[in-house]
Amino acid sequence: MAVRIVLVIVLVPLILMLCYKPSFVHPVSTVMLRDAVLMRGYQREWVDFDDIAPALVQSVLMSEDGKYCFHDGVDWGAINLVIDEALEGERPRGASTIPMQTVKNLFLWSSRSYVRKVLEVPLAMAADTIWSKRRLMEIYLNVAEWAPGVYGIEAAAQHYYNVPAARLTRRQSAYLAVTLPNPYLRHPRKPSRGMVRLAGLAERRALQSGAYIKCLYD
Repeated sequence: MAVRIVLVIVLVPLILMLCYKPSFVHPVSTVMLRDAVLMRGYQREWVDFDDIAPALVQSVLMSEDGKYCFHDGVDWGAINLVIDEALEGERPRGASTIPMQTVKNLFLWSSRSYVRKVLEVPLAMAADTIWSKRRLMEIYLNVAEWAPGVYGIEAAAQHYYNVPAARLTRRQSAYLAVTLPNPYLRHPRKPSRGMVRLAGLAERRALQSGAYIKCLYD
């Protein structure tokens, strides 16, 4: 029975990945589905990759997954470091790549567990194979939660700054990028001192991201 459950958990997402490959398909996340079932409602307006400010893409990539263009969906160096730290009794740091976060948002559950982390790895590699880097980033930016009940960068840009995603400035993009790890506690328009520092770092990294984003803009 356990084997069948695992097979379903893996095979269904693979089928859905193929369905989500065309650009006219606009996937929703498991959390969005939960909000719909519970009748909480949510904000989300799909936006094509080319209609997202490059500064936002650069800021998110450099903040969340600087090796995005160079790995196969999983940053094995970061994974090995986390394993070593865990074996030494240290508190493990995050090692999730953008593909891992995307498959978690689309197909898995949000609560932390080792089972979910193990499932993220093969699904992230599959997503990186089935989708182009641009399509994968487009899906990620459109399903990520940027505030409670606010999903996707277009809704986030309107919610926080009353502008479309295409018109986000570099500073706004940096604040949004550093909001992603914890959108329930971080607020781009009311940044803490720590957020101001992180946003400044994200903005500087975005300005130097040329070699790191070639898979998205070449």
